[in-house]
Amino acid sequence: MIDTTRTLALIGSAAGGVEHIRAELVEPALSRGWRVAVTLTPTAGAWLAASGELDRIAELTGLPCRVASRMPSEPSPHPPIDCYLVCPATANTVSKLALGLGDSQALTTAVEAVGAGTAPVVVFPTVNAAHHRHPAWKWHTSALQDAGVHLLTGERWWAAHEPRSGLGQQIPWRRVLDELDRLVPPR
Repeated sequence: MIDTTRTLALIGSAAGGVEHIRAELVEPALSRGWRVAVTLTPTAGAWLAASGELDRIAELTGLPCRVASRMPSEPSPHPPIDCYLVCPATANTVSKLALGLGDSQALTTAVEAVGAGTAPVVVFPTVNAAHHRHPAWKWHTSALQDAGVHLLTGERWWAAHEPRSGLGQQIPWRRVLDELDRLVPPR
């Protein structure tokens, strides 16, 4: 068993990069001393189930990957959380989070984390320039920042490209993990 000192809730949505979360985020996080509890939006969950990644992640972490809600009588399958990371986050996920809309297990987890304010919430949006120009984007990101959410945005994190033109862009996984370590240092 891996000796962990902190627990990360990784919430992934259906955006490019989610197919790499095991190799690029979960495995390196485990090696840094995080225990990782993964929750996915329904579409991201379907994508990772189809590729076998859902089972690989569950085996690696020792925790089930949550996609669907549990029954009210069932205990939570994930331990208490020290930090939440929403990555990758689609524009849909960011907007729903800003509005407090928990219409899936993944969004409910993130919305409750923001509302509870007991652990840092980090969001890495992988959105294009059209989303950035939409009039609601500034309001949504401002609302999240006002709530204390750490948004990893701007050219240093993710270059705003026109729709369907940034397909080769990669999430800076190591830098994202460095930010988590900065917010919740190893004990």
